[in-house]
Amino acid sequence: MYSESNLFSLFSSIRIVTLNLTKAITKEEAMRKKRFLLGAVALTAALAATGCSSTPNGSQAADSAKNQADTGKDSGSRDSGSEDTSKAAGADRNISCTLTLATWDVAAAKTFEELDMEGRFQELYPNVEIDIEEFNAEPEYFNSMKIRSSASELPDLMFHKSDSMNQYSEYLADLTDTEANKNNQIASEYAVDGKVLGIPDRKASDYVYYWTDMFDEAGVEVPETWDEFVEASEKLQEHFGPQDPDFGAICMGAKDAWPTYPLMEYGPAAQSGNGYYWDAMTTEDAPFAEGTDIHTVYGKIYDLFQKGVLGKDPLGITYDQSRALFAKKKGAMTLNSPMFLTAYKADGYDTAGMSTFYLPFRDSSQDEFNLVTQGDCFLTVTNNSENPEVAKAFLEFYFSEAWYPDYIASISSDSTMTPYAKELDPVLQTASELQPEVKFVTYGAGGSDFINMVSETKFDCKQLGVEMLTDGFDYAKRCEELNQTWAEARTKLGLK
Repeated sequence: MYSESNLFSLFSSIRIVTLNLTKAITKEEAMRKKRFLLGAVALTAALAATGCSSTPNGSQAADSAKNQADTGKDSGSRDSGSEDTSKAAGADRNISCTLTLATWDVAAAKTFEELDMEGRFQELYPNVEIDIEEFNAEPEYFNSMKIRSSASELPDLMFHKSDSMNQYSEYLADLTDTEANKNNQIASEYAVDGKVLGIPDRKASDYVYYWTDMFDEAGVEVPETWDEFVEASEKLQEHFGPQDPDFGAICMGAKDAWPTYPLMEYGPAAQSGNGYYWDAMTTEDAPFAEGTDIHTVYGKIYDLFQKGVLGKDPLGITYDQSRALFAKKKGAMTLNSPMFLTAYKADGYDTAGMSTFYLPFRDSSQDEFNLVTQGDCFLTVTNNSENPEVAKAFLEFYFSEAWYPDYIASISSDSTMTPYAKELDPVLQTASELQPEVKFVTYGAGGSDFINMVSETKFDCKQLGVEMLTDGFDYAKRCEELNQTWAEARTKLGLK
């Protein structure tokens, strides 16, 4: 048997050879390669301590294995943005190194190649290569980053969710003084302990994607209240279900757990109108008690799940499978962010006949229509970077005229940068036309107290959604259990 140290040495040697081979690949070939190094992730997890290590020149190998080919951008316009980026970052233009950038967004990684992100950055820093570490899904991504953070082996740059920056705050550089932050509409709203640690490259609200012809055939109108949404779901199921036993009015890949988030994660904020509802919960001993907003909205969701409108086996379907089922009209609706539309188009599916509306949590059409919105895909610079100034220069470039306008135009989400507004995809514009008067509720994923409470109680809102879909689930009993563990955790953490 190899010892852990021997395995790590062997892995490091393999990495160095791989890096040398990679440098021999032509730039055109490098632009086309996709890294799905899942075997490396498995080995990293087996070693349970390391991940990847930096080579002396700052390179890192991946530990793991959307669309606009012609940018229409002339070099002059890039140069004007590039000059500002270089001055802001203050890095040596002649430096030679490799920056690693990790992402879970497969469609975005594809766009990085198609729009030649590396080539554009090399107009600023000709001797800097960009190594994209691409992961298939968020769970793989964050599991790997967790291991690598403990070994001080994080990539130079990595994307974060709004709730993960709190957990990685000690590993992230302060970006408060960057031009990217100053020009970003919402980055400051996600500051951690007064520091901006990540710049969101998109913002979005969630949508209910639906097929207009299926609504018409079933005689269903776009709902304006929660009860109308439930009624529409039942009517669709009753109309199409008898003809197709695999039909689900709502396509949801609950096998992956996270696709329950439009309901389970955003529901409390939408119900209460408080985007920082998670933080408010840390001040209560019994936040799941009857009469609270979270108890009310989770009760609504649980009742919806019991009506069989998610098909016969939502727990046996992954997110990717649910997208394919929706494309085949095995479902009339699906709940997701604009990233769904980007991935859907990348899969080559046709959007003809597809439309959207906002999910109504309100009980009456006279109530305010609370619409949760948040920043996503926060680009961060890690403290592990051997070339922090170059990494920050890349971040400034990413949000500058030299890159960002073309990138944000190629995906479905909305811009976060004040200088670069964009029009939404026509599929998404329909929702705002149907519901023009909404109250935007900026979502906060929870501060340090909430993170500590989650760690202590193991509360996972999305996993709770999965539990609701299992046989024998008792909602009232589960709320009692959650209240008990919550109160005990508040006492233990000194939050009373």
